[in-house]
Amino acid sequence: MFEAILGSTGGEGSLTHLVVKLVFQIAVIMVLAKVAGELTERYLKQPSVLGELLLGVIISPFLLGPYIQIPGFGPLFAPEGHGYVPVSPELYSIAQIAVVLLLFIAGVETDLKQFFKYFVPAIVVGVGGVVFSFVFGQWITVVMGHAPGGWMDPHALFMGAILTATSVGITARILSELKKLNTPEGVTILAAAVVDDVLGILALTIVIAITEAEAHGGGGISWAQLGWVTLKAVGFWAALLAVGILVAKPVVKLLRKLKSEGAWLVIILGIAFFFAALSEVFGLAMIIGAYAVGLAFSQTDVAEEIIDRLSGFYQAFVPIFFVVTGMMVNIHAFSGVLWFAVAATVLAVLSKVLGCGVFAAPVGFNLMGSTRIGVGMLPRGEVALIVASMGLARGAITQDIYGVAILVTLVTTLLAPIFLVPLFKSPRPGLWRKEA
Repeated sequence: MFEAILGSTGGEGSLTHLVVKLVFQIAVIMVLAKVAGELTERYLKQPSVLGELLLGVIISPFLLGPYIQIPGFGPLFAPEGHGYVPVSPELYSIAQIAVVLLLFIAGVETDLKQFFKYFVPAIVVGVGGVVFSFVFGQWITVVMGHAPGGWMDPHALFMGAILTATSVGITARILSELKKLNTPEGVTILAAAVVDDVLGILALTIVIAITEAEAHGGGGISWAQLGWVTLKAVGFWAALLAVGILVAKPVVKLLRKLKSEGAWLVIILGIAFFFAALSEVFGLAMIIGAYAVGLAFSQTDVAEEIIDRLSGFYQAFVPIFFVVTGMMVNIHAFSGVLWFAVAATVLAVLSKVLGCGVFAAPVGFNLMGSTRIGVGMLPRGEVALIVASMGLARGAITQDIYGVAILVTLVTTLLAPIFLVPLFKSPRPGLWRKEA
C-alpha cells in the first residue's frame, strides 16, 4: 500500500520523484544532524559541528547510506553524484546555498571596529599562520609521495590551501565559553582568524587558477597571470567591502521604509546571494561575496536583528553543509594514507602554533600570549572544508587526500578546546607590558 501511494509521485527519474526524494534526504539529515550535535555537545563537550561531520561520514554513500531506504525510492544516500561528488547534484546544491548563508552570517557577527582596531597585529599573525601552513602542507604532500608533480602538483597546492584556514566560528565559540573574547589575545585571535580566512580564500583562488591552467594543458600559470588573479581577488573583495560599508547604512534606512513584513531582510539576504554569485562569475569563491556583504552590514543597526531573524534558518540549513561534507569522505580510503594523515595532522598543529605564535611576539605578546594565540588559531573548520570539497568537486584532489583533509579538520577542531582552556585559565599575562 505504502509503495502504491508513493508511486503516485511519478516514475523514477521524474521531476516529482527527484523533489520528493530530496525532501526525504533533507528531513533525515536535519533530524539526525541535531541529534548528533546534541550528543556531541552534551557528552563530548565539543562543538556540534563535529557531530554533524561524523554523522555525514556514517550515513555517506561509502558506509551506511545505501542501507537507509524508503519504499518506492530505494537507498536515500547511494552514490549518484557527478564526478567526484558522491551525493546528488540537488543535495550538493542545497549544501552550497547553506555555506553561503554561513559565511554571510559570520560576516554580520564580526565586530568591524574591533577588526580594524587589531588589524595590524592580525595581519602579522594571520600571514605567519598562512605561510607556515601552506608550505608545511605542500612539503608533507610532496615528501609522502602524494604529489607526483612536485610542489606545484594540485594535491600539494590544495593540501597547502586546506591547512591555511582557521575557523572563526569555532574559535569564537570556545573563547565565548571561556569568557575571554575581550582579552588582547582573544580579540587578536578573532581578528587574525578573519584575516586568515581572507588570505585562505585568496590562496584558494590562486590554487584553482593554477590547477585549471594545468588541466587545460596550458603548462601552468605565468607570473603575470598569477599577479592578475591575486589583484583581481584582492581588488574585488576590497572594493566590495569598501562600497558595502559606505552604502550599507543608507540601504538599510531605505529598506526600513518598506511596509511588507520581512521585506528588508529578504532583500539584504538577496544582496548577499547576488554578490556571492558575482564572485563566482569573477572566478572567485562564492563565499568571498557573502562574507564581504556580511561585514558591510555588521556595522548597521539591524545587524543583531539579521542574526536573530535568520537564526532558525541558519540552525536548520547550515548543518546540512557539514553533513554533506562528511558524506563526501570515503572512509575506506584512509587505509592507504594513514601515516600521511597522521603526519599532516601533526604539521597542521605545528604550522598554526609556530606560525601564528612566533609572529605574535613582535606585535606585543609574550610567550604565554603567543602560545594562546597560536593554539587559538589551531582549529580548522568551515573554510578548510570548503577548500577540500571544492578541490574534490573539481577533480583536483582524490578521495584519499580529501579524507586526510577531513581528518585534519576534525582532529585540530577537537584539540583546540583541550589546550585553550588551561592556557586561558592561567593567571599569567599575555602581553610584554601591562595593558592600561
